Amino acid sequence: MENFKIDVDSDGIALITFDVPGRSMNTITASVVRDLYEIANKIKTDAAIKGAVFASGKESGFCAGADLGEMNERGAAAGGKEPKTEDEKLKAQFERGFGLNKVYRELETCGKPVAVAIEGLALGGGLELCLATHYRVAADNPKIKLGLPESKVGLLPGAGGTQRLPRLIGVQNAAMMILQGQDKSPQEAKGLGFVNELAPAGQTIAAAKAWVKANPKAVAPWDVKGYKVKDGPYTPGGAMMSVGGNAMVSKQTNLNYPAQRNILSCIYEGVQVPIDAALRIESRYFLKTAATPQARGMIRSLFVSMQALGKGGNRPEGFAPYNVKKVAVLGAGLMGAGIAYVQAKAGIETILLDVSQESAEKGKAYSKRIVDKDISRGKTTKEKGDELLARITPSTDYSLISGADLVVEAVFENPALKAEVTKKAEAYLAATAVFGSNTSTLPITGLAEASVRPKNFIGIHFFSPVERMGLVELIRGKQTTDETVAKAIDYVLKIRKTPIIVNDHRGFYTSRCFGTYPQEGIEMLMEGIAPAIIENVGRQCGMPMGPLEVSDSVGLDTALKIGKTNAELNQQDYKKDPRAALLSWIVEDKGRVGRKGGKGYYEYGEDGKPTRIWPELSQKIEVKVKECPPELKAELTKRYLFRQCIEVARCFEEGVITDPRDADVGSILAWGFAPYSGGCVSYIDLFWGTAKFVEEADRLAERYGERFRPNKLLRDMAAKGESFYERFGGKQKAAA
Repeated sequence: MENFKIDVDSDGIALITFDVPGRSMNTITASVVRDLYEIANKIKTDAAIKGAVFASGKESGFCAGADLGEMNERGAAAGGKEPKTEDEKLKAQFERGFGLNKVYRELETCGKPVAVAIEGLALGGGLELCLATHYRVAADNPKIKLGLPESKVGLLPGAGGTQRLPRLIGVQNAAMMILQGQDKSPQEAKGLGFVNELAPAGQTIAAAKAWVKANPKAVAPWDVKGYKVKDGPYTPGGAMMSVGGNAMVSKQTNLNYPAQRNILSCIYEGVQVPIDAALRIESRYFLKTAATPQARGMIRSLFVSMQALGKGGNRPEGFAPYNVKKVAVLGAGLMGAGIAYVQAKAGIETILLDVSQESAEKGKAYSKRIVDKDISRGKTTKEKGDELLARITPSTDYSLISGADLVVEAVFENPALKAEVTKKAEAYLAATAVFGSNTSTLPITGLAEASVRPKNFIGIHFFSPVERMGLVELIRGKQTTDETVAKAIDYVLKIRKTPIIVNDHRGFYTSRCFGTYPQEGIEMLMEGIAPAIIENVGRQCGMPMGPLEVSDSVGLDTALKIGKTNAELNQQDYKKDPRAALLSWIVEDKGRVGRKGGKGYYEYGEDGKPTRIWPELSQKIEVKVKECPPELKAELTKRYLFRQCIEVARCFEEGVITDPRDADVGSILAWGFAPYSGGCVSYIDLFWGTAKFVEEADRLAERYGERFRPNKLLRDMAAKGESFYERFGGKQKAAA
């Protein structure tokens, strides 16, 4: 066998060591499934084997679950033959899910006791293997994670998890755990009832063997005659869970995530029938869920692409790793302070510079507040917190930049100010070091004109709050070299962020595309659609905020300033546009600048949270649409999502972005584009296909305006039947 080693001791107990070769973590592949069938048969038929104990041969844990990379690339084939058509891929997915379900059942009913020793994490299909054994011993370590996280990538557990877990810990506990993809510690798992015993680290195998030796005729509880689920749907508690769970899922997902609905159905139906019928029900729902565009998009973007980019999958080849040890941050405002914190947390010596020592110290105090909060919550120790803070040196002295591997400029969005600090910093910067400008809109090529080393100059666009946002947008200027890009990626990976690479353009990729969402909300407002409808549909279509709340968060005064500047550049009268006139009235006449001022499109409480939409807004703009039937909701949803996707397509046509993985992951992490879709590109590819997308976009353009008109690239792709991943994904390289 390729992935397991079997050693039978003098008591006839087989120790089955799970150790996938060449990998740091065990995952379940088609090869592993084949080995498990062989193991199940050997346990059952070999008279010398009296029982078995599964354990891991890796320090990283027992098993992280199914290999979603293989599932994404090969349709989850169980045999090794490459599926070509969509029907073949779906059939392969079914066989993979049902095949794993079937072999776990064979282990469970082999007629001999089977236990598992869990010394590290067991997730997804790995935990389902544990649940299919008769006894589970886990190391007494609260850091170990045990869970079924499939719902986080649009799937449901497909190897018995939706059936065995409710039978072990009850329907309500299991449903909450599976729906939310929650992890449990061994102590929590034992309290719930899906871990039987805790043992000191290193002693789990001995404890599992002792149980096997003492229980030669072990069977699963659901295989005992007369077994019934204690809180099934026809019990008072189970009935409440069925009704309440359905309402909760509808509210929290807005019906955008089929996996959650199917998980509830799977549990509800499965606990009413014997286990073998229940497992068949689960397999059917697994296939149904895996076939959805939501599952395909989420697996591809939130797991496969995210993992690849998080390991440098978009890094230019041929350059040695760049070990960033010291970084200077110019500007100790909110953004600079956040950058300093994440650097120090990653072990990087950080020089935090500002115009005054007081301002620089204030920037460091931002990190201290985070550290103090983490200490109070038990997330870190005082010693570690002090070490982190000691890495940040607040100062006004630019000579401290000497020896830095990289500089991140994070001053105000003013080209003259940025040019000034660039020149001051470069006077002390090594020739091999990288200069990065944190800007959200200003073209990098223009900013690089202030540099004496434009080849080493790159945009490094962080998102606020830096400590919580996982994305960094790297922007190539016209002279930025591949080596500089590679160094910048190494820096981003070191501070544990996900990098995407884009080419220079005003607004780059993220700010430019994201801006279309609040713009479309304003268009709806001008049409007389009630503000509450605009906001609610925005959230229901998958965006984290309504478009008016987004505008408030960015700052209405900022939007007004940008609008006036653009109008001046184009020699236009800003106030002749009714949208601009509305914004001027809100900001200049009413003094409402957005969330930061406590009033904008919304009114805000003392805690900074919105309390209600400003009533006077509907008095200024006549409300013509006060009801939102399903067909209007569907139309508004299309407008929101199509508008963003069309701008993404324009970015591809103009060469602003070239990798669909960067586009998808960036759209989700940067501005929260409907995560269930897998991102803007996957929304086009998987939910519509380019031909249907173009047809629908043309309809929207005829009805609402040219902003929806498909570009030449989309029309060419539609004519050829191409997807973005087919056309632009050819140069992707897998992460090592």
